[in-house]
Amino acid sequence: MGTESSGRGRGEEAALVDAQSAVFEYDDARTWLTENGATLDQPLAVEVWVFAPDLQRVVLVDHRWRGWVPPGGKVEPDETPREGATRELLEETGLRVELSGRPAAAAIRSYHPAWPATLGLSYAAIVDPSERLRGEAGQAVCWMPLSETWVSVFPDDINRMRAYARWLISGHEVLAR
Repeated sequence: MGTESSGRGRGEEAALVDAQSAVFEYDDARTWLTENGATLDQPLAVEVWVFAPDLQRVVLVDHRWRGWVPPGGKVEPDETPREGATRELLEETGLRVELSGRPAAAAIRSYHPAWPATLGLSYAAIVDPSERLRGEAGQAVCWMPLSETWVSVFPDDINRMRAYARWLISGHEVLAR
């Protein structure tokens, strides 16, 4: 069904396709989409798991109340999730990258205690750590070793990123480096 007959915009259509093709699914994201009639009334959330070529470090931003999290944010109404992820990454880190072909993960979570749960899509990229990181005003950005733990309202993120790194190491997908 096209966007005209389904009543969905191109961003929602792209989100549904990306959720179905994500390497990993968490929180029964695909079931959640099915049970919600494949509609996304809440804002879509995106993030980018930026890995160093050795897959041992990731870029994180120090969000004012979420702690250390991958760069990301809300998809604007005129964007696809992939476009939103690329824009958010540029805004929060200064990095311009090519994202992985398949999303790394699809998850359902609430990004604030007062907000309802929504679909979150995680994309991935490989970046040379010599690339200069430029955080937003008041928000630090750094390379964090995957061997360490960090304070975050999403404590499962580190294991999810580690699982994706192991998946890449096993040769399932080659990201542009």
